[in-house]
Amino acid sequence: MNHRGTRVLRLDALARVEGEAALHLRVEGDTVAETRLRIYEPPRFFEAFLTGRGHTEPPDITARICGICPVAYQMSACRAIEDACGVTVDGPLADLRRLLYCGEWIESHTLHIHLLHAPDFLGYADVVELARHQRAAVERGLRIKQTGNAILEQLGGRPIHPVNVRIGGFYRTPAPEELRPLAERLRQARDDALETVRWVAAFDFPDTMYDHDLLALRDPGRYAIDSGTPAVVSAQGPGPAPRGFPLADFEQHVEEAQVPHSTALTATLDGRRHLTGPLARYAINGRWLHPVAAEAARHAGLGDPERGAVCDNPFRSIVVRAVEVVQAVEEALRIIDGYERPSRPAVDVPPRRGTGTGATEAPRGLLYHRYALTGDGSIAEARIIPPTAQNQGAVEEDVRGAVQARLATAGPAADDEELTRLCERAIRNHDPCISCATHFLDVTVERL
Repeated sequence: MNHRGTRVLRLDALARVEGEAALHLRVEGDTVAETRLRIYEPPRFFEAFLTGRGHTEPPDITARICGICPVAYQMSACRAIEDACGVTVDGPLADLRRLLYCGEWIESHTLHIHLLHAPDFLGYADVVELARHQRAAVERGLRIKQTGNAILEQLGGRPIHPVNVRIGGFYRTPAPEELRPLAERLRQARDDALETVRWVAAFDFPDTMYDHDLLALRDPGRYAIDSGTPAVVSAQGPGPAPRGFPLADFEQHVEEAQVPHSTALTATLDGRRHLTGPLARYAINGRWLHPVAAEAARHAGLGDPERGAVCDNPFRSIVVRAVEVVQAVEEALRIIDGYERPSRPAVDVPPRRGTGTGATEAPRGLLYHRYALTGDGSIAEARIIPPTAQNQGAVEEDVRGAVQARLATAGPAADDEELTRLCERAIRNHDPCISCATHFLDVTVERL
């Protein structure tokens, strides 16, 4: 820092997120004048890869977009293709899909909570240092994650990029007795998940609020995971009174655009910044949490979800994620308890000319797919809008708000290292998966 107070802060790579990017902050005095999340790696062109392929191929191809949430891509792809072909998958096959998705929520959320995000709140550099001081907490997280992986392996054939998913259902479905060992593990995972909620609820959270519209699927009567229609809670409204729109109109409301500082597209919702993911899901669907998860949320200080409670502090998203792990565990147990093997592993999905849309709730937020098919089932056009692309504007604003609040209280006493840690924490609140869009943190703070 020179005598005029000008300084530049650089962080070559942000740890504990998926992908690579840079963050540029321009500070004028004690004011953050500009925030730019710069995703600089080239696009991965999955939409182009899909063009010309057969209508049965998207589940296997799109699963490779992300190694942490491949099921989300598979399920959104299946729903979109089946919609284009006029086919509905329901009954035990739909239950198995939801069970598979629960496994992904369990393993992905738990990975983020214990290995990536908790060190921020407890003052440790990484999970290795965390394990030296709180070994039991890390081991608890690994046990929960292994349970989620076991579900993926049982239903999907393997825990990463499952190979048992197909359009119309599965290549093979399990017998009820094959799922019983999963139920035993899930009961242990429930105890561990409830303890995790208590653990993260005791963290020290900065006092801040977001100002974003919220977007999530809404599935009346149950917490949206693998089905539902888009619903919006406006940040400008008096409370969580969701308004919805048909999924077929998604691209009329969520519009992607290129910004000069990033190779990734960014999205707005009806022209405004918006947020998807756990905070949005909790605001829109909290009343349909399982009673055990709802009670955990109340004890964790998240308010009463049955009365429309909203968590408006982005740093407390880790608590909502922990509650969603409890929800996924309870939902998985419910499905296993009532499971009857379907008469066949998949329904027929004959190709036809048409356009279909599909959306599910990836751990990080709403994931949208659209496919246009020719008469022989070839893909004429593919469109994928991942949650991180939608959240980019909200992430930039949350970083700006967090840094601005710190500068207001500390002024020049907020040194480069402290601001860097704060930026990283604000970004990791959203568990960004940059590789889903392109790729992520090099931080530059320019002070004038």
